[in-house]
Amino acid sequence: QVQLVESGGGLVQAGGSLRLSCAASGTIFSISAMGWYRQPPGKQRELVAAITSGGSSNYADSGKGRFTISRDNAKNTVYLQMNSLKPEDTGVYYCNAHLPYGSLRGMDYWGKGTLVTVSS
Repeated sequence: QVQLVESGGGLVQAGGSLRLSCAASGTIFSISAMGWYRQPPGKQRELVAAITSGGSSNYADSGKGRFTISRDNAKNTVYLQMNSLKPEDTGVYYCNAHLPYGSLRGMDYWGKGTLVTVSS
C-alpha cells in the first residue's frame, strides 16, 4: 500500500554532518505531514522533527539550531540535514508519514529505520 524507505545513515565523527532521506511510494493521494523520529540505544523513541505539506516545521529541543527538515512534495520525500552531530544523536532514525484518510484518524506509516552512529 504505502512504503517508506530511509537512506543516508552511517558512521560519522562528532561535529560532522549527515543528510537523511525518506521516500514514500505506493498508493498515495496526499500526505499531510512527514517527520523523523529516533530511538537512542536503551531509550524510548522520540520526535526529532516534523513538517506539514504546507512547509510548517517543528523540532525537538535537542536538534534545534543543528537540524533542518525539508520536503519535496512532488517526490513525496522528506529530508533531515543534521549538522554538528553529537554522540548523543546516535540511534535508529525512523521516517513517518501521516495520510489524512484510510481511517477516522487517518493513517501513519513508518519506515524500517536507518542507523546513525556518532563517534567521539
